[in-house]
Amino acid sequence: MKNFVIQTTPFIVPTNDGKLIEEHFGKASDSNAQLSIAHMVAPPEWSEPHQKPDFDEYTYIIKGKKQFTIDGEKVILEAGQSIKIKKGARVQYANPFNEPCEYIAICMPAFTIETAHRDSE
Repeated sequence: MKNFVIQTTPFIVPTNDGKLIEEHFGKASDSNAQLSIAHMVAPPEWSEPHQKPDFDEYTYIIKGKKQFTIDGEKVILEAGQSIKIKKGARVQYANPFNEPCEYIAICMPAFTIETAHRDSE
């Protein structure tokens, strides 16, 4: 038995807002409840509802810019920058810019829609 796993077929999370979510490891892709890692592309003018998750979320920006509103404070990250948002923070993710934003998100424990605690739209 090998002591590694190579992911070649990430789980493509169905969305209706134009955002690409490819979960490589996590609850949906390999039943890992401890951690999730996803490659994402948020289209221009994209946003999602505020949430108050039960997980820490780390984001690394590959290309473009992404806006975070964390406990009422707006933060904008650009390519090459990263952020850790602690569980329990009220956060909204958005790309109000004119170009797509490509990034990697890591959640600990793993992301689930139930533990994100998103506001109703």
